[in-house]
Amino acid sequence: MELRPRLATLSLLALPLVLVGCEEVEQLVDRRRDLTPHEAYVQSLVDAGLVETALGREWTSAARRAVSRPHAVTLPFEEEGYLPPEEPSAVGYRVSLERGRVLGVRVELEGADSLRLFLDLFRVPESPDEPLRPVLTTGDIPGAVTYEPTRTGEFILRVQPELLRGGRYRLVLSEDPALAFPVQGADQEAIWSVFGDGRDGGRRVHHGVDIFAARGTPALAAASGEVYRVQNTSRGGKVVWIRNEARNARLYYAHLDSQLVGEGTRVEVGDTVGLVGNTGNARTTAPHLHFGIYSRGPTDPMPFIRPPRGRAPRLAGDPELLGGWVRVREAANVLEGPHQDAAVTAELQDPVPLRVLAGAGSWYRVTLPGGGEGWIPVRSTEPASRPLRDWVAGARAVIRAAPHADAPAVAGVDAGTALPVLGSYRGFAYVEMPRGRRGWVSEEG
Repeated sequence: MELRPRLATLSLLALPLVLVGCEEVEQLVDRRRDLTPHEAYVQSLVDAGLVETALGREWTSAARRAVSRPHAVTLPFEEEGYLPPEEPSAVGYRVSLERGRVLGVRVELEGADSLRLFLDLFRVPESPDEPLRPVLTTGDIPGAVTYEPTRTGEFILRVQPELLRGGRYRLVLSEDPALAFPVQGADQEAIWSVFGDGRDGGRRVHHGVDIFAARGTPALAAASGEVYRVQNTSRGGKVVWIRNEARNARLYYAHLDSQLVGEGTRVEVGDTVGLVGNTGNARTTAPHLHFGIYSRGPTDPMPFIRPPRGRAPRLAGDPELLGGWVRVREAANVLEGPHQDAAVTAELQDPVPLRVLAGAGSWYRVTLPGGGEGWIPVRSTEPASRPLRDWVAGARAVIRAAPHADAPAVAGVDAGTALPVLGSYRGFAYVEMPRGRRGWVSEEG
């Protein structure tokens, strides 16, 4: 599916942090904020008397489950999936995000012209007693949105369509540097000294990164801002300071061979501010740019300029199986996330049937017959289409919606009826009835 991105960037809220910490500021903002689109939609269900209906309760329960039991994924991440309209659902993803990185979210849902899709990004608070705090919300198909955190932390993204709507979707989560690389034609491989390295025999530490390049290579503005200081110092040599108002940060360029901007100059990303050299205390080293960031003290520039980690792998499984059924074709573990080191949630033997909700790379996200979700390798499954054997009713039997005796009945069959078996789980056979209907029947029955 092609995405039609419409970019929206969340403005960062600048608040004084002199007397209170970040967590206290977020508590204050959380108490005074307006309802998110998702919260406003819930209120509309309350006002219409729908929130206490069976469907309303399932929809709100799905929203809670998505944030209480999110899928832990690493960036970049790409998933194709299916949100069943007849079954209220929501999906949650947990990601780690460093300060200096930008989270990109792109989403598309089939048949979205008149559909509301709620996308909510929450910061996980430092204290488990505090609620999740929304930092990015939308109530439509956003196309593409970005979020840059003010500090490193854990975040949960929830995606949920409005009641009785859904369909096929594609989600792409990316991670990019917040700043442009400050030396023309160079990349991370040119950084030979990093933040925290010892200096002067250990008497001080390095408060930046050294990017080596040929003398005269342009040093570029990594962000827009105002040049507020151009000077020559014994340590930094020819230096330029840029004030980046959006991040309340100062960018420091040192050891320049020459300065090409003056104080008060307004620069945009990519403008040349000087040429790489080795002035100051770098005169005995090869030409390089010392690049520093100061925001409430010295800040490691590496997360701000480190390139993204490539692209997420595309789905290796069959897209036609999204929303359909597979079965385990060999002993396999179901994991909490789409990676081998994720925790095991279930150990399955063939031929357990599983409903495929989504796929990411070489993994399917599935629902288990007994409830719950997890990830299983595509290679460990096969389509649940070819019958394994026939089940024959010894007496009149009940076909149920789930593999347990208390599940709702969906059909009844007479003694002697033969039905093809597509899988089995804990004493129940997953059978196909006439006209393609499927359900579970007790093997003992």
